[in-house]
Amino acid sequence: MPRGVTDLVVHPAERPLQGSVPVPSDKSIGHRAVLFSSLCNGRSRIRGFSRGEDNVSTMRALQRMGATVTDVSKTEILVDGVGLFGLKAPDGPLDCGNSGTTMRLFVGLLAAQTFESVLVGDASLTRRPMMRVAKPIRDRGGRVEGAPHPTKAAEITAPLRVGPVPEGRELGPLEAVSEVASAQVKSAVLLSGLYAHGPTIFREPTVSRDHTERMMLALGVPLRVVGPIVQLDPAGWSGEMPPLDVEIPGDVSAAAFLVTAGALVAGSRVTVRGVGVNPTRTGFLEIARDMGVALVVENRGDMGGEPVADLHAAPGPLRAGRVGGELVPRAVDEIPIVCALAARSPGVTVVRDAAELRVKESDRIATMCGVLRAFGVECEELPDGMCIQGKPEGKLSAAEVESRGDHRIAMTAAVMGLVADAPTMIRDCDCIATSFPKFVGTLRALGARVDVA
Repeated sequence: MPRGVTDLVVHPAERPLQGSVPVPSDKSIGHRAVLFSSLCNGRSRIRGFSRGEDNVSTMRALQRMGATVTDVSKTEILVDGVGLFGLKAPDGPLDCGNSGTTMRLFVGLLAAQTFESVLVGDASLTRRPMMRVAKPIRDRGGRVEGAPHPTKAAEITAPLRVGPVPEGRELGPLEAVSEVASAQVKSAVLLSGLYAHGPTIFREPTVSRDHTERMMLALGVPLRVVGPIVQLDPAGWSGEMPPLDVEIPGDVSAAAFLVTAGALVAGSRVTVRGVGVNPTRTGFLEIARDMGVALVVENRGDMGGEPVADLHAAPGPLRAGRVGGELVPRAVDEIPIVCALAARSPGVTVVRDAAELRVKESDRIATMCGVLRAFGVECEELPDGMCIQGKPEGKLSAAEVESRGDHRIAMTAAVMGLVADAPTMIRDCDCIATSFPKFVGTLRALGARVDVA
C-alpha cells in the first residue's frame, strides 16, 4: 500500500486484553548489529533482525557500500563483512528513510572514508537537526556539510555530504562534551574514533543507551567506560573485528505500548515476551511502576550480551507522576506513551528536562499536547515538557488524530482509543512500519478491535 494512505479506526475495548505476545526486535541494537557486522572480517549471523523500515534503511545502505546480506529466514540474516577499511563508494545518495539513527551513525562512519557520501531522508528526517553530530566530527578534521535548517539558525539538516578525508590526512584525536545525553551522537563519535589517529573521549551529562559500547567491547575494540565517560584509543589495535553471532532481544520501546494498553483496559492481563531490559533503556518500566501499573519483570537471562525479560502487565491504582532528570534519556522514546498513562491517572503528571522531544520525528511535546486535548485531557505545554491533568473517571473523548508521520504518536493514540467513548480515527499510520510493522495485528491478538481504513 502506498505511503501516507493508511488510517486506523480504534474501537473502545469491549473486553479485557489477554494474551502473551512478542514485539519486534530492538531496532537500536539492530542498526548496530548490521553496521558492525559489515565492518567485521568474515560472516556474521544476526538472529531476530527486525524488518522495520528503519533497520532496513541501515542494511540497504551498507549493502550499497559492499556488505553482502543473505536472508536465512524472515528474522535471520547472514552478513559478509568487508573489514574496517573495506567499504566502497556508493553509486548514489544513501537513503536513510525516516531513521535518524541511520543518518547520525553514518556521519561518524563515513567521515573517515576516502570517498564522499551523500545522506538523504524522508520529509521528516530532512527537518531534524544534525549539527550536534556534525560539530564533533568536524572538530576532529572530518567533513560534514548540510543544508541550512529551514527554521533554526546556525543549524543544518539533510541532505548531508560526508567525507572524504583529504589524501594524506587522518581524523585526529577528540575530546567531546555533549550537552545532552545522546546515544546517536556518542555512537557517531565512537565510530569515527575507530579510524582516528589518537584517542577519542566522549562525555555526556548522564549515561545514554550503551548498545554501541557493549557491541564494541564484544568485538575487542579498545574501549574504556566509566559512567558517562567513554574512551577509545586505537593505538596498537589491529582494527580487525571477528564475526558477530548475535540474537537481538525484543524492543522495550515497542513493548511499552502493549504494557500501557494492558494497564489501561480494565481486567487485562498482558505478557510481552523476550524484551531487552538493558538498564540504560528501562526508564519507562520504572515510570510505569511509580505511576501504579501492576508490572512484573520476569528475568530470562541474557541474549546477545543484553539482559532479557518477560513483562507481565495489568491494571493497578494509577497515580500521577513526575518525569525528569536522568530518567529522560532512559525513557525518551517512551514519553508519548507515558502521556497515555498520565491521561488516566488522578492528579497532575509533570514531564520536564525533555526538550529533546522537540526534535524527534515530530515536535513530540507540541504534538502530544494536541493529542491529549483531542481526547479531552487538559494539558499545558512547557518549553521542555508538559503538565497533564489526568482524567481517571469515565471514558476519554473519542478523537480524530493526525500522526504527523510519527510512529510513536500514532501508536500512543491507538492505545488511548481503547479507553475512549466511541471509535477513534488516527490518520496517516504508515509510519508505524518504521518500528512495529505488526502493531495492529498484535493489538488484535490481544483482543482489541482495530480497523484499517
